[in-house]
Amino acid sequence: MSSSALHFERRGHGPAVMMLHGYTGTGRSMGALSRALECGHETILPDLPGHGRSAAAAGYGFEQCLDDLVATLRAAGHDRAHWLGYSMGARLALGCALRHPDCVQSLVLIAGRAGVEDDGERAARRAADEALAERIESIGVEAFLAEWLAQPMFATLARRGPAFMARERQARLEHDARGLAACLRTLGPGAQPPMFAELPKLQVPVLLIAGALDERFVAMATDLAQRLPRAELCVIEDAGHAVHLEQPESVRRVVRDFLRRAEGPAPTVPTHPVQEAAK
Repeated sequence: MSSSALHFERRGHGPAVMMLHGYTGTGRSMGALSRALECGHETILPDLPGHGRSAAAAGYGFEQCLDDLVATLRAAGHDRAHWLGYSMGARLALGCALRHPDCVQSLVLIAGRAGVEDDGERAARRAADEALAERIESIGVEAFLAEWLAQPMFATLARRGPAFMARERQARLEHDARGLAACLRTLGPGAQPPMFAELPKLQVPVLLIAGALDERFVAMATDLAQRLPRAELCVIEDAGHAVHLEQPESVRRVVRDFLRRAEGPAPTVPTHPVQEAAK
């Protein structure tokens, strides 16, 4: 299957930043963080396959998505970019850095992981995602989103208030059940190849961000920081999984600082992981 660009929007001018949303999001769901970077950067906001205006094709897979993301970058007029991804988007950004290193200047991974390392756990996750995909197809997008956002993983996000959560649900209603189900089957953590063995060869600077209340992903980020040669870890206090939505100012500050250093002539990150707490 030949590669093709996904639907995308772009904003600002300057060095490119590819911004990849999480599951059930769209390019526009990264808009607030994008606006914080537009002064001095061009942000590229694709809809990932099965989301928004990017369809999920039959026979699609993780590697094809990486190729399509590179095609999207080039369709926006760039050969290289900083890549920033949240959750599912972080896994894809990491995959692009490993499969297409010439296209990646630096990485910002928010609530990211490198797949599922254990074969048995990966098979179990794939089966769970298949069951969830079938449920989405059975109950429809609106009912699924009510269940999805009610997960404990998003409990701290609900502190933003009912109006905020209503906007988050409404923004996700443009999806269709088949697209979301197909994405789970093809781009879920159980479907993608694990990338752990390749991490030590990745030489670009990497910023790992996790919310302190999201203990599972703090542990994953800590593990990634130990495996990546040029990684730094920032744990944001009083935030859960969707840390960029829960503590937006803290995330904007650390991302802007990281990109400034990543673009400088001097070495940009420590050679050993550093953990910070941002409030």
